[in-house]
Amino acid sequence: MTTLEILFWIMLFTVFYTYLGYGILMFIIIKIRRLLGLGKSKISGKFEPKVTLVVPAYNEEDFIEEKVKNSLELDYPKDKLEIIFITDGSSDGTVDKLKKLEGITLLHDDRRAGKSAAENRAMQFVKSPFVVFCDANTYLNKEAIRELVKHYENPKVGGVSGEKRIYSKDSESASGAGEGIYWKYESTLKKFDSELHTIVGAAGELVSFRSELVQDLEEDTILDDFIQSMRIVDQGYRFIYEPNAYAMETPSDSVEEELKRKIRIAAGGWQAMSRLKRILNPFNQPIVFFEYVSHRVLRWSITPVFLILMIIANIALLQNDNIIYMLLIVGQAVFYASAMLGWYLENKKIRMKILFVPYYFFIMNYAVLAGLGRFIKGSQKATWERAKR
Repeated sequence: MTTLEILFWIMLFTVFYTYLGYGILMFIIIKIRRLLGLGKSKISGKFEPKVTLVVPAYNEEDFIEEKVKNSLELDYPKDKLEIIFITDGSSDGTVDKLKKLEGITLLHDDRRAGKSAAENRAMQFVKSPFVVFCDANTYLNKEAIRELVKHYENPKVGGVSGEKRIYSKDSESASGAGEGIYWKYESTLKKFDSELHTIVGAAGELVSFRSELVQDLEEDTILDDFIQSMRIVDQGYRFIYEPNAYAMETPSDSVEEELKRKIRIAAGGWQAMSRLKRILNPFNQPIVFFEYVSHRVLRWSITPVFLILMIIANIALLQNDNIIYMLLIVGQAVFYASAMLGWYLENKKIRMKILFVPYYFFIMNYAVLAGLGRFIKGSQKATWERAKR
């Protein structure tokens, strides 16, 4: 076997492992652990500590009244739940609407410094031992707070993440269907990660922390939720995934809007990897290292590059007259042609769901490379514009 063939098969294995193999391996590991009776935690479900719900809201006047209503309807003792809305930098009617509503605390500063800066400031007003953050354009199930905080009976738990769910529609766009499928698969992987040891990065749609563990983040932090949760894991705590606490939101209005969001996340992923170097040392926490590299680092770094190099290597290997390389190049050609066809039909408002997966996959990996460009140039701002939904 030539050097080129070895490199090609390494790249092919890495791509497979990143997107499917890790999930298969974790499924097997979790099944074995369950058969051995490992990983079971004892939770009474009667733990009701004081909690603060913090909702960062930037120019959310269209959603804000419904968000307040949803927050006030949460099934948790009213005397143990404080609700804070922080609207720093908002320039629309969000602040005026919130001033008229009761049952909440409003924090506002005209300075717009980004979500991390707003959350740093909000934490100065949090007096409870546990804090929950959620996005202003999401709706929480009534049991969300209760389902999150029950895990804190275990002193080894430093944070708990809820599940992000996408509203389904009868006539879904490629962005909606692709995002929905992605989050269902991502949720499955997070369940496995959590059961093995810890999730590697929480989603800001709904996440909670032990207040004493929350650190002030650099104001230029792009993925505040991810870095905050991983720094807690780096301290030796577990971060649990609780799908019975969930945040519902509508999908991005179009693939273009979803692409903007994905590129921002990818730039934040590169930034996070540069700031979480300790976790990349396998001798510090081997299981965390395994989960972090398998679930995050490969997706955010070499795998998208390998997808491109595989095509080049595969074409070069066709001269071997090996039927396997011929079938592989045909398979790649069909997959990317399907992605391009999905893009074309989406622009024509023609919906073929079978093409949504390759199209969304292509968009995700393109976003990683575009995000790398922004990270290198330092052009991705910490402040953000909400995707149209």
